[in-house]
Amino acid sequence: MSELADQLNKIVQYILGMGATVMLPLFLFILALCFRVKWTKALRSALTVGIGFVGINAVMTILSDNVGPAAKVMVKHIGLSLPNADLGWPALSAITWGLPIAPFVIVMTIVINIIMLGMKWTKTVDVDLWNYWHFALAGTLVYYVTGNFWLGILAAAVITVIVFKLADWAAPLGEKYFGLEGISLPTVSSITFWPIGLLGNWVIDHIPGLNKIHINPQTIQKRFGIMGEPMMIGTLLGILLGVLAGYDVRGILQIGVNLGAVMFILPRMVRILMEGLMPISEAVKDWLNKHVKNSGELYIGLDIAVAIGNPAVISTGLILTPIAVVLAFFLPGNGTMPLADLANLAVFASMIVLATKGDVFRSLLIGIPCLIADLYISTALAGTITKMAQNVNYSGAKNSAVTSFLDGGNPLRYWLVKIFEFNPVALGLIPVIGLIIWWLYRVTKKSVFGEADSLDESNN
Repeated sequence: MSELADQLNKIVQYILGMGATVMLPLFLFILALCFRVKWTKALRSALTVGIGFVGINAVMTILSDNVGPAAKVMVKHIGLSLPNADLGWPALSAITWGLPIAPFVIVMTIVINIIMLGMKWTKTVDVDLWNYWHFALAGTLVYYVTGNFWLGILAAAVITVIVFKLADWAAPLGEKYFGLEGISLPTVSSITFWPIGLLGNWVIDHIPGLNKIHINPQTIQKRFGIMGEPMMIGTLLGILLGVLAGYDVRGILQIGVNLGAVMFILPRMVRILMEGLMPISEAVKDWLNKHVKNSGELYIGLDIAVAIGNPAVISTGLILTPIAVVLAFFLPGNGTMPLADLANLAVFASMIVLATKGDVFRSLLIGIPCLIADLYISTALAGTITKMAQNVNYSGAKNSAVTSFLDGGNPLRYWLVKIFEFNPVALGLIPVIGLIIWWLYRVTKKSVFGEADSLDESNN
């Protein structure tokens, strides 16, 4: 087993070494050829998608390079000193890829996706191999807490199936609100919060007074004119972040302009990516309509980064940054010091924003309890994540405990870990959460799919 794992790991590391901006267009090119797209058209489309991702990654780097340092300064100013340092998702993904389960998960995920597509249990074709590490992390956590390799593999398979189903569920609204036609977003760190966002939005809908408050980029722009445009919102939020970090005038203006640029440029990079993806997506649909009876619609599964360009998503993530620092300081029993992942709160917030259809006010109300859960969960898993990091000789874990604020605090992964530990509470929640999800799907069917009446209407 260990020799096979080593060989698979070498192959995986070689492929991953090319980076997502190479792997994704290569995968899409092969997919297009499989569906009889002319090779010149397939090549042009795949390269355009790759170029779009290069642009998205470049702008996301600007975002993280500005928000990350400002957040760290805020942590320092508030006097936050907690035992478990947040190493962030990039380090956690590298640690996960270096552990035994990861190579097997790539093959398993592809097989599961093919089976589910063949059985019409999913509409998502997940071409984002890089983000398979999210599934591998769930399996690795289970493996470390149970000591059973096969339970870890099973956990990775379970979360893969759950995420594909959640991605299918969210995709229609993603098409309408994010403009991501033919795309689903099977990224664990964000899609986990899709049903939570829907539930929170439904609850707010039934609270008198609170349900009348709506704040989104469209209403802001309508009310404030030029000052409500996305680039102006980004600039103003950047200036506010700079002030909270205690920057001087030059630093405040620099972070303001940079975040205004992120708001302005990122949606354009997404449009470039969509320009490349649409010919492949249409060709796949055409082929299926001709050759497969009742084939239905398929979605190309991509990284959540393609949704981050939405102004409401970025705005919510930026506002949640200082809130997360304050929560970490005041929450009793919290041991996580949020650092690296503070720059990625837009990822955390994206599906909550989608569930509220871009309502920043509602997204913040729903996001704050989710942040609290992430802090406590990442604290609870700090020992396991530290052991994982030490086993791959991660330097940051030599003399101190580490965790991951967002991915290490993900509620879905934590629930799976507890299920595979046979925790009675976690096991008892299976039918409860199952019933809530079933009910929520029916209640929100009209708003998400534009289909038949919701339960609220049918009960009247």
